[in-house]
Amino acid sequence: MAGLEQLIVASDNNAISFGNHEVEEKQKQEGFELAGEVYKVKTHNQITRLEKNGRLLFESVPGTTVSNLLLNSDTMSFGVAGSAEDAQITVELEADQDYKILINQLQVGKVTANLAGKISFSVDFATGQQAVEIKKI
Repeated sequence: MAGLEQLIVASDNNAISFGNHEVEEKQKQEGFELAGEVYKVKTHNQITRLEKNGRLLFESVPGTTVSNLLLNSDTMSFGVAGSAEDAQITVELEADQDYKILINQLQVGKVTANLAGKISFSVDFATGQQAVEIKKI
């Protein structure tokens, strides 16, 4: 998946696509509004970060391109691609809650979010774009 021309876009179902792992210079877009929420994205080949209402929602090191991020009370799902072999991804969800992480529909782990609600995991890009789903247990 190539990087996006616009740093952040929304689809008809309120899914968000953002980031561009191909750019070397830092880029950012603030004040993107969707469904009453305000988003800010910063991206380049070293890091991609999405904030929602001033709080971290997604961060990857190195940078990635994320497609169709959907978030509801029980699940976060998105597609992710990058130029490196892999990426470390951190998302902020509900504090002290258990989640299972699925990559391409295969469960790769169960984690408990820390007191700030953050969980971290790695994604391998050896086979290209990966489909990630994080489900509340």
